[in-house]
Amino acid sequence: MSGTVLATARTRFDDGFSFDLHTHDFHLLSWSASATVTHHTSERDWLVPPTHALWMPAGVPHAIEVVSGGLGYGVILTGTTPWTEPTGVLVTPLIRELIVHLGTPGTAARDRAEQLLVTLLEPVPSTTFTLPVPDDPRLRTITDALVADPADDRDLAAWADHVAAGVRTPTRLFRAETGMTFAQWRTHARVRAALVLLARGTSVGATARAVGYRKPGAFAEAFRRVTGRAPSDLG
Repeated sequence: MSGTVLATARTRFDDGFSFDLHTHDFHLLSWSASATVTHHTSERDWLVPPTHALWMPAGVPHAIEVVSGGLGYGVILTGTTPWTEPTGVLVTPLIRELIVHLGTPGTAARDRAEQLLVTLLEPVPSTTFTLPVPDDPRLRTITDALVADPADDRDLAAWADHVAAGVRTPTRLFRAETGMTFAQWRTHARVRAALVLLARGTSVGATARAVGYRKPGAFAEAFRRVTGRAPSDLG
């Protein structure tokens, strides 16, 4: 990763704050230290928890919506970079401290901190933030129902009966249209729902039950597998 940091801005967001579709003539790394923010682009919605940041390239139209208010940082960069599309970044403890350091007025040793921050940025799979939506109407019936109620524990055979299809059809279509198996897609849907609940202050145990996990340990394992962090980091 390359690029030059121009500035780092620190902002406190209120619950429900939104910013209509707009573009920047610079690259922007958005990190919400204690907020959860959805970034909307023409291609997809990115639900970004405090454990991650989102790289928004220059010129990409996007809007934002604050799910849960808190403190946010924007690192403004310029230069040629390999990331030409919105890209998720895992915020490690070191990256977090560097962003906070750069966002503090009058901080010293900025040049070295800026260079180190840029070299540490590494992309994470987009499925950490986004949930692929299938085109097939039978799959859409299934996925829409699971988004509405992630705790629904029907297996794929039961869902196939629900949409009047043989189980092989949704099995094949889930892989073809989302790049995931049914089980993987449902796990991501549950974790996405959990991120919103945790950001609103719901306890880890209550969140686990609300999204379909009877055992908090199983929920924590699934959450960590998708996000790279423990749910207790947010809850």
